[in-house]
Amino acid sequence: MPKSEINYQLKVPSQTDNLELIREFVSRVAAKMGFDSDEVNKIELAIDEACTNVIKHAYEKNSKKPIDIAIKLDYDKLTIFVTDQGKGFNVDDIKTPDMKEYLAEMRVGGLGIFLMKNLMDEVKFEIKPGVRNQVKMVKYYMKDNKKVKEEHDDVTR
Repeated sequence: MPKSEINYQLKVPSQTDNLELIREFVSRVAAKMGFDSDEVNKIELAIDEACTNVIKHAYEKNSKKPIDIAIKLDYDKLTIFVTDQGKGFNVDDIKTPDMKEYLAEMRVGGLGIFLMKNLMDEVKFEIKPGVRNQVKMVKYYMKDNKKVKEEHDDVTR
């Protein structure tokens, strides 16, 4: 658990080849901060979905554009920001899928935002097409907040 805010950053070209690097970067930071392997896997899948959406939809597979990943750690949570300058979308147009229908039709794809929202504790979008699009994903540490606060206070004294 960090005694104060810690920040990590990674900027890579928007290529599917870089998804492994992004997953590794995020999962190592999450593991270092004490998340168990189940939570690390959830965080890793959420970041993979977010970055895949940037590559496919925001940049329409233009591999020369950058994806910025920033991780902010503080005493009670890990926050990941995925930022691009690509094509945006209206968050309100994205409906929660009917999973029975989805599975019955054997569809492939289209679950990225649904998965991110179910794997992370908070997911928020800030969309300014062509200028700056950002998804903010938060995962809280799985400890009692009082205990976390006490540990943070002990470390910072």
